[in-house]
This record gives sequence, C-alpha cells and structure tokens, in this order.
Amino acid sequence: MSATTSGAPVRTTTGAPLGTTTNGAPLGVRRPAGRRRGRTYVRRYWMFAVPAALVVAAVIVFPWLFTLVMSVNDWKVSGNVYYVGLANYTHLLHDDRFLWAVARTLYFTTAAVVLPVVIGLWAAVCFARKFRLRGAARTAFILPMMATPVAIALVWTMMFHPQLGVLNYLLTLVGLPPSSWVYSSDTVIPTLVMVETWQWTPLVMLIVLGGISSLPVDPYEAAVIDGASGWQMFRYITVPLIWPFIVVAAVMRIIDALKAFDTIFVITNGGPGTSSETINMLLYQTAFGYYDLGYASAMVVVFFVLIMLLSLVLLRTRQQELTL
Repeated sequence: MSATTSGAPVRTTTGAPLGTTTNGAPLGVRRPAGRRRGRTYVRRYWMFAVPAALVVAAVIVFPWLFTLVMSVNDWKVSGNVYYVGLANYTHLLHDDRFLWAVARTLYFTTAAVVLPVVIGLWAAVCFARKFRLRGAARTAFILPMMATPVAIALVWTMMFHPQLGVLNYLLTLVGLPPSSWVYSSDTVIPTLVMVETWQWTPLVMLIVLGGISSLPVDPYEAAVIDGASGWQMFRYITVPLIWPFIVVAAVMRIIDALKAFDTIFVITNGGPGTSSETINMLLYQTAFGYYDLGYASAMVVVFFVLIMLLSLVLLRTRQQELTL
C-alpha cells in the first residue's frame, strides 16, 4: 500500500512533512524571527543604554524631584526643615515682588524677541544680495554673538556711565540730551533690551539667511514676469517660504530671553531698586541672598510651568500652521 493510502504523511527530500517549510512550520505561516532578533538586540545592547539613562536621571530627573521636595518645605540654610505643603505657592500668588518680576520678565522677553527677529530678518534679506565685501560685512555683523555675555556686559556698563560713558558723549555731539540709561527705572529695561538685541540679532540673521539661501528661484522669476514689485515678492513669496526658519529663530530667542541672567546681573544687579529684577534675578536673591531655598524652589517650579505653557502654545501654533 502506498504512503498516501496508509495514512503516513508524505515527506519531502529534506525530511519535512509535505505542506510545511524546511523548519517544520506550515506553509504560509512564518515564525516571528524578527521578534526574536529584537529581543536578542535588546539583551545585547541594554548595557550601552543604561549608563546614559543613569546620567540623565542624575543630572535632570533627580534635581527636579529634589526641587519639588524643597518647594513644599520651609527649607532655609540656617534652620531646620519643616513641611509646609503648598504654603510657598500660596505665598507667591500674594507676593507683589514676585508678580512684578513676572511682569518685567514678560516685558523684557517680548521686546528681546520682537526686535532681534525683525532686525535679523531685515539683515538676512540684505546679506542675501550680492555686493562688494559681503563676506566681510557678514563677519563683522556676527562678531557680537561670538563674545561672552559677561565681557559684553562689562563693556556696556562702562559705555552707560552718565559722566564717563561714550554713549552720552555721542548724544551731545548730535545735540541730544544725555540719557540715564540703566541708572533710571524708566529706561533700564529698554536699555537692557538694546544690549540683548545687539548681541543676539546675528543669530536670527544666520538662521533666516540659511532659509533664504535654500529658496528656489522659480517663484521669483514667475513673479517678475507677472510684474510683481520687490515688496510684493518679499511679502507673498519670501516670508511664507522662510516662515519655519523665523519660527525657529523666535523660539530660540524666547528661550534665551527667559533665561537671561548674566547680562542683567553684571550691568544692573536688578537695580535701580528692583526696576530690572526679573524672575531669574529674584530667584538668585531669594536662594543665595536670603538663603530661603524652599521659597526659591517654588519660584523655580512656577517659572518652569510658565516656560512649558509658552512652549506648548508655540508648538501648537506651529502644528496648526503645518496642517493648513
């Protein structure tokens, strides 16, 4: 009797039953080899990921958790630690000095973002054109960005001096009255914004210039044929195409302006009085001047939440623009 009539399975030349693969699996069914390889890959290379994860936990996660712990305690360097719950956060809502610091921070950040973006956009458009000594002009324009903030602050401090400063001397040469600059509560924030704009406008220019350099020439050639003016090409072609670069530059400026500390600390130290005291300056004074680490930690948490909200708004706005 044949193998088919006796009930024994017919086997291939490799020994596997007919209708199966060489490894015994039914035809049309594949073993999850990729899954096994993935597990092997994880087991083999986990030792390379664990050190990086430990470093991130030690440098970022642990300090933030410790900050949260300090923010709910009356934690002073010279005394004992007492748990106070949300008392530090409640005090912030009624602390006029903190509320004014938040207002000054937003005022400083808004001005220190708008001016560099506008001037940097204009400079990028100018440097995108071909003219003599363009390379030398670009190099000279980005020099302020290459200097350290503390050195820049020291130079500007000498220039702002009411009697010995060169700025008031230049004002008198053109017939203008001398200014108080950082020595008046009315002009201290605009003066600090001027320093911030002078230093970081080159960064915006470089980002936007990179976007302009990558633009295609076809839309401009078509616009010239249609009789569009230079302003119309800039408004309806250049700006929409480089808008992602402008958003990136604005986000970077917002982050830098919110973190501004060294320039303000060196030039004014929050003065005169508290006229230039931003959140960062108030944090420094509270933690290292009054040694109230618990209250300063609560400020840090609130400041972090404020930055996160601004970042989420910017990212949400950017995503909506991409979906349009």
